[in-house]
Amino acid sequence: MTSPTQLPSCSILLLAGGRGQRMGGQDKGLVEWHGEPLIAHLHRKTRALSDDLIISCNRNLEKYAPYADRLVHDDEGDFPGPLAGIRAGLNVARHHYLMVLPCDVPRIDAALLDSMRETASQHPEKPLMLRHGDHWEPLLCVIPVTLREAFENAWHEGERSPGRLMRRLGATALQVPDSDPRLANLNTPELLSTHKTVSD
Repeated sequence: MTSPTQLPSCSILLLAGGRGQRMGGQDKGLVEWHGEPLIAHLHRKTRALSDDLIISCNRNLEKYAPYADRLVHDDEGDFPGPLAGIRAGLNVARHHYLMVLPCDVPRIDAALLDSMRETASQHPEKPLMLRHGDHWEPLLCVIPVTLREAFENAWHEGERSPGRLMRRLGATALQVPDSDPRLANLNTPELLSTHKTVSD
């Protein structure tokens, strides 16, 4: 295993710009879990990994600002989807890699984040996505910033699926176990109440 000091530098993008439909329209990153907003849990897991921590958000900017080095937002209105947030992150990222995480995976851990960076460094020209079984997790990924233009071109050609685009770009898979609790998407009130333990 590569030691943390040898892991590649990366910018980190936390996605919190969605409509929050499964949360009844609430701003998902600000919904509380164990007494803190979800974004606070992700901030704590990632802060030490990068000096370039970015949050993609489209509302409540003043509440997100303390958790990021900078904020980005979609350049089109009406919540155009996560690929818009990823594009915005790629356009400002200061390191060779951009690690992307959704705001609703507070149980992700340091070992998995390190594995993502290490595996990405072994395939420096390709995006990396987590995968369990045959299912890709396109919002848990590491993207070389050199692919910024490819993302822009695909967007302007009408592509809106991050996963489809990254597979087209030859994505590398980091396989994780089926039902890995670290990937639990706490994106409904029911799931927030079901997952009652906090992982470090």
